[in-house]
This record gives sequence, structure tokens and C-alpha cells, in this order.
Amino acid sequence: MSSGYLHGVLPAIVTPFQPDGEIDWESLDSYCRWLASVPGVTGLVANGHAGEGTLLTAEERFKVLEAVRAAVGDTVKVIASVTGDGSRVMADEAAAAAKAGSDAVLVFPSQSWLRFGYQEGAARERYEAVYAASDLPMILFQFPVETRASYDLRTLLDLCSIDGVVAIKDGGRSMIRWDTDVPVIRQAFPDVALLTCQDEFLLHTMWESDGALVGYAALIPELMVELLEKAKAHDYDAAKSVYDRMAPLTRAVYHRASHIESTPAMKLGLVKRGLIAHAAVRPPLMQLEDGADAEIAHALEAAGVLNAERTHV
Repeated sequence: MSSGYLHGVLPAIVTPFQPDGEIDWESLDSYCRWLASVPGVTGLVANGHAGEGTLLTAEERFKVLEAVRAAVGDTVKVIASVTGDGSRVMADEAAAAAKAGSDAVLVFPSQSWLRFGYQEGAARERYEAVYAASDLPMILFQFPVETRASYDLRTLLDLCSIDGVVAIKDGGRSMIRWDTDVPVIRQAFPDVALLTCQDEFLLHTMWESDGALVGYAALIPELMVELLEKAKAHDYDAAKSVYDRMAPLTRAVYHRASHIESTPAMKLGLVKRGLIAHAAVRPPLMQLEDGADAEIAHALEAAGVLNAERTHV
């Protein structure tokens, strides 16, 4: 499969819910069709953090992937987040993703590693199990360095050598690690794409990135595409101008008490943009404080994207 889709913007989509917590299939369909119609969006990533994937049942995750595939057809790629703890669970998730029509998988680290870390060889075994079960291209997910699930450079290089690994979604959130690791990875594995997902450090990381696989693009894909294009053209002033337009929205979505609040914040924004019907989230996520929706709406208006332009896939 051509890897050209890795050189664009891949929004990690939200999963719209009805007020009762059931999936809003109608909103999911129209929302995905709109995202796929935005020039520069090359793939949609489902069932990740932004999509509350770990709060869905296995059957729901499968149906979400089928629904996204049906909505976008062959216009953009569909990437499935696989998030289970054990390797057998991951293999089953990956096999289901392939059956649902996914084009690639985003491989999360084991959730238990966040607290306890991982043993030598465990990460390689996880990726090999996923690939054996699905035969799908794999995107390596680098977690924030403050967690124990983040891979050191030696482990990253080892994982990049595995058949099927085609890209790194880098969310390390350490600019020291970014500036020191990226040149080494580029030299050793020039064909492995680097995708930024560093929502708060987009201006810094876009320059060396091939693309962006980021939850923020689920809300403002057109601005993310513009930022990536200006960075690839090495036009700093133009890129900084886009980044500055986004700044109030970045604060409203990401500079909150907890990073986990970005999902309910983005859902409020998507309702304001007329792209989903409800801002409902599933527990343990909670709705935001009164006034958050007005703040987000004001930031969207200031960025010039309050009203979404709708086209058809």
C-alpha cells in the first residue's frame, strides 16, 4: 500500500454520542464525510484517545471502523487504534480492524506500562503479534516521556526495524528528545514517516514532520493542513501566523486542568461548528464547566473557522 497518506493530516476523530451515551451513528457518518472532504486530510484515525476508544466495547469499536469505512469509501485511509493490554487482546483487536476494512493500525503501548514500565523485548513482541494477526501497516505510538510507557531511543530504533512499521506518531512532548532523536531515526530509517501529535508544540515539530496524526485536527483540520503546508514550505512567518490564529483555541482545548479534558472540549467545538449533534461523553469523562462552550465558540470565531464549510465525499 502506498504510504503517501502519511504525508498529510490524519485527524484522530471523536466518537459522537447521543445524550444517553449510545453512539450517534448519523453524526459519525456526516462528520467523517466532512473530514474526508477537507483538502490535505489523507486519513482518519478511529478509536483512539480522542475517540474514547477504550470506553467502547469490542463490538462498538468494530462497528465504528465499519461506519468510518462506509462513510469515506476509498477517498482517505482508515487507521484503527488498537489499545488492549495483553498481546493476545491486541492481536484480536488488530485482526478485527483488518476485517472491518482498516488500512493500517495505530499501536498503543500496553496500558500497564504507564505505571510499571516494560521489560526488554516486550515492545517488539507486541508489534510482531499485531502484524502477524492483521498483516496491516503499523504506526508506532510514542507516549509522553513522563510516562513509563515511553520508548527510549534504542527501543524506538528496534521497533522501526520490524516488518510492517511504517511511521511514528510522536507525542513524547519533550523538545529535547525530539531534537536529539529525530535526526538519528531519520538517518537509520529514512522510509519511516514521522508524524507529530504534539498538540501544544505543533509550531516546533511541524518542520521535521512528514505529517500530523493529531486529535486537534478532528476539530480544525483545515488549520492543521495549512500549518503543515506552511511548515513544509519552510515559510516561518506564514506558519507562525496560522499558529497564532489557533492559539486562543489551543488554550481553550488543551491548557486545561487535565489533558483528558481536550475530548469534551473538542466535542463542544464540533457542536458549535455544526458537525456533530451532541457534546456527550462517556464516563469517566465529564462535561466541562459552565461557560467553556462560549469560550471555545469565541476562539473558533477568532480563528475564522466557526462555521464549517460542507462538501460531499
